Amino acid sequence: MVEPGAALPGRAESMRVPEHHEVLGTPLQGPFPDGVQTAIFGMGCFWGAERIFWEADGVYTTAVGYAGGITPNPTYEEVCSGRTGHSEVVLVAFDSAKTSYQDMLKLFWEGHDPTQGMRQGNDVGTQYRSLLMWNSESQRVAAEASRSAYQQVLSAAGHGTITTEFAETDALHPFYYAEAYHQQYLAKNPGGYCGIGGTGVACPIGIATA
Repeated sequence: MVEPGAALPGRAESMRVPEHHEVLGTPLQGPFPDGVQTAIFGMGCFWGAERIFWEADGVYTTAVGYAGGITPNPTYEEVCSGRTGHSEVVLVAFDSAKTSYQDMLKLFWEGHDPTQGMRQGNDVGTQYRSLLMWNSESQRVAAEASRSAYQQVLSAAGHGTITTEFAETDALHPFYYAEAYHQQYLAKNPGGYCGIGGTGVACPIGIATA
């Protein structure tokens, strides 16, 4: 990971993105309707990761971007340089009356291999690391419980230790939208690259949390 003093400076201007989702037709940016909660997941290349979520029941909207790093409002090229500290991520806004954070966690864990460290398959670099950003205490508790439960079934299936980075989404670690052409990329380019792939191990859901 890049040291803070060596990170690129970035910029104050935020990225311009389309008003509406290419597939769902819903707004890409909040404020979202009452009952719609958000979650942020890094699963490797964000093109395929985003499609997993926009196809899921109860998801209101999705957007790709960058999180977990240092550089403000980075560009794709800057993130790929490894000098911003960011991971490629998906912002998922879901209707809590139709689905749950537990269901989103299941899609996250099963949608990629969370044991690979700074890579995902053939995609190598800090920007492809597994990352989960929680935005409330209840999300943190649920995420940590799901990690423990999934580690047990992964270990039983012969896989290694989960390397997923956990962090809080806050003013110091915000989500930055990616460029317009990245948003819903595989809907616009059906034959586009998708390197996403899970372990084939199912994740238990419905874990009780305090």
